[in-house]
Formats: sequence, structure tokens, C-alpha cells
Amino acid sequence: MRLSVIVPVYNEEKTVLTILTKLSEVDLNVEVVVVDDASTDRTWEILQEMRQQAPFNTYHYVRHEHNQGKGVGLRTGFALVTGDMVTIQDADMEYDPQDLPALVRKWEEGKAQGLNHIAVYGYRNLAEQKFTTRWGNRFLTTMTNILFGSRIHDMETCYKMLPCEVAKALPMEGRRFEIEPEITSCLLQAGYTILEVPISYYPRQDKKLAPWKDGWPALAMLLRRRFGKPFQVPVVAAREETVAAK
Repeated sequence: MRLSVIVPVYNEEKTVLTILTKLSEVDLNVEVVVVDDASTDRTWEILQEMRQQAPFNTYHYVRHEHNQGKGVGLRTGFALVTGDMVTIQDADMEYDPQDLPALVRKWEEGKAQGLNHIAVYGYRNLAEQKFTTRWGNRFLTTMTNILFGSRIHDMETCYKMLPCEVAKALPMEGRRFEIEPEITSCLLQAGYTILEVPISYYPRQDKKLAPWKDGWPALAMLLRRRFGKPFQVPVVAAREETVAAK
């Protein structure tokens, strides 16, 4: 199985080299798409230097002309991936790429059990997060479970692994961090089983996400998806997913 990894970056000059290096060390067949959302620091310059040498010269690099938000960055990345499954890798060092094989193994286990429509989430131990951030994450996960009848532990996790063709079909209306509940609610509406595996997590203090600023749009997205037109995977995408799974 080929795993496509989208790396959305914005002003990550301190960590982007390290995270892409760690990603290159993962023992998987990986396709990497880096989307720079118009960074104003040296991030893009560093990426241009990296792409001159192996293995980074095999990665796909895209830069937005102006900052548009993580959701738009993922939309750009989803349109470019060619693998069987796709996931997201933040560039801020909170997530360890060495956990990605565990997500793939969980997907393989689900397939072996006869599950046809699977997504895999890596769930975090949130004990080290700031109180307001931890409370916000737990609240939004609880609301997701109530609204969609699911039993997931960490809706806001970055590590969401889903079929590429399904990712390409997502409406992707969220521009910032409300993209997380949008992806999750769409998967649940389309009848996907979300399997989970524990992952390592190293929360940083200077997060771009603001609980009060980003929490309400996330809740609004959950409500809009729940009471709006349910997402369905287009027939063509569903057929291609079935072929890829075989």
C-alpha cells in the first residue's frame, strides 16, 4: 500500500527540516506533498534547498500566493495525492512520523476482519495540553460522538488516515482548523468505520490554534454537517477505493 502524506506548513522554519527528515525515515512506501501556505519566514527558502537533494527531491512542493488557512492547504494537497491512503503530518513536531506504520497496520487488521470502509485515527494522550485546549478537544470530541453516534476518543487529531479517493471527494468547506470536524463528520455520514490507535504526542506551547477563536467554528461545522445534506462518497470514488483496496 502506498501512503500519501500531506504536510501543511506555515512559518515552520525551525522544524520543517527535522520533520521532513523524520518522515523520510519511516519504513513505508510514502508519497509526500508539502503545501506552504504563504509563509513569511524562511520556510519556503529551506524547502527549496531541501528539494535539491535526495530523498527530498522526490517530494511534491506547492506554495500558495497568500495565506488561506490549513483547510485550504489540505484541499490543495488532497487534489495532488496519488496513493491508496492519505494522512496529514503537521510540521510543528507534535506528532512523530514513526507512529504512521501503526496506522497502516490497524487498517490492514480492519481489512482482514472484513471491514470495507475504514479510516484510522491516531489518538493522543491530552494530559500535557493546556487546560483550555484539552477541554476544547474533549468537548468537540464528545459533541461529535453525540451528534453522529460514534465512539472516537480524539476527533481533533492530526493523524487521520483515509482513502485518497474519498479525501478527493470531501467538500472541504473549512478554511482553518474546522477542517478536522468536517473530515470526521463526512466520514461518519458516509458510513466509514473509524478505527483508532494510540500515538505519541508532544504538545508545544506556541500553538497557532486558539481554543476560543477556533473552537466555535469547529462546533458550527459539526452542527452544519449534522443537520445539512449528508456527505456521500461519489460512486466513481467508491469504485476506485474498492479497486485500490484489492
